[in-house]
Amino acid sequence: MAKPSFSSSQLEAFLEEALPIDEIALIEGALRQDPALLKQLTAIHSRRDAGVHTLGEIWRRHRASCPSREQLGSFLLGAIDPTAGEYVEFHLQTVGCRWCQANLADLNNQKSNVAQSAVRRRKYFQSSAGLLGRR
Repeated sequence: MAKPSFSSSQLEAFLEEALPIDEIALIEGALRQDPALLKQLTAIHSRRDAGVHTLGEIWRRHRASCPSREQLGSFLLGAIDPTAGEYVEFHLQTVGCRWCQANLADLNNQKSNVAQSAVRRRKYFQSSAGLLGRR
């Protein structure tokens, strides 16, 4: 069985935790069995700690391709420009950006919390409507 090979950019993304989970697991497994791969990853990590950065690293670190939280919110509400919506869908599904997926999940959670709060407020108002005095 041939050993899997990984590019430097894949290993850099691994260090940034910017890969899909199945790919991260594959690299972790390979690192346990391949001392040369571990040495390569250590060299990349040392270079990054020394302040030597590639354009790709800077791009990933600053998440230059990630949509903003506002764009993700608009996407969630279906109120985004169709072209931008296609990009957000591509970024979430095809690229599999875990940061944006987590951000979208947080926004979705907030959306459901707001909806639950509105229902709760309406119930409180309805239950106390007869107790409020009229002036």
